Amino acid sequence: MALADKFPADFLWGSATSAAQIEGAAREDGRGLSIWDRFCAQPGHVKDASTPEVACDHYHRYAEDVVLMHWLGLGAYRFSLAWPRLQPLGRGAWNEAGFDFYDRLIDRLLASGIQPLATLYHWDLPAALEDSIGGWLSRDIVPLFADYAAEVARRFGDRLHSIATLNEPWCVATLGYETAQFAPGHSSRAEAAQVSHHLLLAHGQAIQAMRAVCSTPLGIVLNHTPSFAAAPNEADRIAARIDDGLNVRWYMDPVFRGTYPADVLAHLGTDAPRVQAGDMATIQQPLDFLGVNFYTRSLISASPPAPPAPGLQGFTDMGWEVVPEVLTQHLVRLTREYAPPPIFITENGMANADELREGRVADTPRIDYLQSHLQALSKAMQLGVDVRGYFYWSLLDNFEWNSGYAKRFGLFHVDYATQQRTAKDSAHWYRQFIAARTGP
Repeated sequence: MALADKFPADFLWGSATSAAQIEGAAREDGRGLSIWDRFCAQPGHVKDASTPEVACDHYHRYAEDVVLMHWLGLGAYRFSLAWPRLQPLGRGAWNEAGFDFYDRLIDRLLASGIQPLATLYHWDLPAALEDSIGGWLSRDIVPLFADYAAEVARRFGDRLHSIATLNEPWCVATLGYETAQFAPGHSSRAEAAQVSHHLLLAHGQAIQAMRAVCSTPLGIVLNHTPSFAAAPNEADRIAARIDDGLNVRWYMDPVFRGTYPADVLAHLGTDAPRVQAGDMATIQQPLDFLGVNFYTRSLISASPPAPPAPGLQGFTDMGWEVVPEVLTQHLVRLTREYAPPPIFITENGMANADELREGRVADTPRIDYLQSHLQALSKAMQLGVDVRGYFYWSLLDNFEWNSGYAKRFGLFHVDYATQQRTAKDSAHWYRQFIAARTGP
């Protein structure tokens, strides 16, 4: 049986992007400043000293990009809305020019037969909220996010396939507030833990607020990097269990069980977040889907650094080990331990050292990556995991956060000087794969 035939006819094939990484137009039509605009403007934060001010200029080229999606045969497109474009101060007046942009994008997608999946927050917090209340460190942000969510759902809910509250809250909390790699660039484990709680509480309140105004399927998108002991000894196994707790269970347990994992709370000690009565019930809202972003695994040692990963199937240009079999294992584990609602693979992809030569990008490693991960996904589904769709990250080469423009994840190569899009060999492969499954 061909790989494409292993997936059901109604399986949703898509690709994904985020507003901050592709839109550009950072100072146009009333958009407010985001914490990433400010973070990138400070020397040393981005490896190539670039900013997302122009990015892929998707704000002006969205119609062209929807044509590319239609050419691929995508059934769905996952994108994020920029909170500072819709509400520049993060509270108060709405920016109608921003809503008009997403209105045009959604209409163009639907007219092309492509289902729009929206994410409310993909890291670009209005800088005004950082200035006025301390951003995600403040519990006051929770009702503001819920208000934003309700307004988006009220305006767009009837035309959206689904709405996700947050994308990868682990990245927001840990990389933004503990390791200082991402905006706003803080270095405090206690802050990261408290931010993670506010993010989850905002997710819960947003779900409640949106349920009151729309019937759109609602969920959350979590990034999972499964943890493995670097060596077969008890110390490494314990360390890997804690890392799993910080990365996977810290977000899955409250969302689906209404508790934080006890071993991680003990590990955090006085850095554990302050939780008020009723918070966990708010976080544990019934969901219509779970988005899982998967790229690689972590090898954890009790005596870091861990030894190098074996890389039997290679590494991506981010230095991430290619381990598709872990995707199968992890999805089976999630189903067994949490009995989640239907799962969507909302991100999966690889950065590759792509070169455009004579109008072609021969990215064979990305094709191999795609094929091996779709095989792993198919195996998980055969083992009983309820997966309804797959979204390759990313549609376009784009601004890759603190890596700037040096890392290319896209199915389409972007020449940032001219904004010319070129379909890579992987785009042709994905197009043929989708066509084989869905027919002409």
